[in-house]
Amino acid sequence: MLSWSDTLVITLVALAADAVIGDPDWLWRRLAHPVAIVGRAIAALDRVLNREAWSSARRKFFGIVAILLLAIGAIFAGYAVEAMIPRGLAGNIALGLLASTLIAQKSLYQHVARVHAAFDSGGLTAARDAVSLIVGRDPNSLDESGVSRAAIESCAENFSDGVVAPTFWLALLGLPGLLAYKAINTADSMIGHRSDKYRDFGWASARLDDLVNLVPARIAGLLLALAAPLARGSIALALKTMRRDARHHRSPNAGWPESAMASALGIKLAGPRRYAEGLVDDPHLNADGRDATPADIPRALRMLMMACAIQFAIYAVLAFVS
Repeated sequence: MLSWSDTLVITLVALAADAVIGDPDWLWRRLAHPVAIVGRAIAALDRVLNREAWSSARRKFFGIVAILLLAIGAIFAGYAVEAMIPRGLAGNIALGLLASTLIAQKSLYQHVARVHAAFDSGGLTAARDAVSLIVGRDPNSLDESGVSRAAIESCAENFSDGVVAPTFWLALLGLPGLLAYKAINTADSMIGHRSDKYRDFGWASARLDDLVNLVPARIAGLLLALAAPLARGSIALALKTMRRDARHHRSPNAGWPESAMASALGIKLAGPRRYAEGLVDDPHLNADGRDATPADIPRALRMLMMACAIQFAIYAVLAFVS
């Protein structure tokens, strides 16, 4: 097992590599991305263990079995990879490069930035197409403000799920922790729905995802609040809004980064929105804020970059003192 000082070095390498290299399409056209492998495993478990004819209790039980098999398999895979790579600085750099493929700083920035670019190049229709790649709601129901709000919400929530949480579990538990987190998070995105097919089978995946994101989501909210001045916002007000409004979100975790960003940008986020399974009629976060506009997207991206930089600095300090 690696020491904590080793995992911190691996974490710093992973963050730096992801910020510079990102998620190169040319590589994943030739190799299977780790998340794609996890996705195939989830799909196989779904086919075998989620039978329509089974009772609600039985489907829930086998949903628990499925997510435990997935998480335990990911942990063993992480230990196996760590065991194959020699100890030392070169080994830590290699592990950091591998881990960087499961952190999404650069790809998140690029996906959200494409929505803003689409407004400029093709107007609302193009922006709807761009935002449909990063959110699950019906894009055709969104006006200009709705598309902008969806992009900014995705920026905040995926900063937590795609950047802070995998980094947190990597730093804490090494590659096994990172792989287990990504397996749980991917399972939640695939089967943790409230549809008839997955309400029972995906219950355990959704609840476990809530649990493993509990601490990272609050860290993500804090980091975004600290980045508020780059959007001409107030750190103190962002923290106050986060503490007040985060609990109003349907998710126990997404409200923390989203409410911090809403306050910093002076806009309202969340509220009523339409997904495939129907309308979600949630209250707004930072309800006194104005409607989002395309011009708010670059401001949100500046906050994202600063929050990533602060996170890197925190782990660098921890590595220095460990």
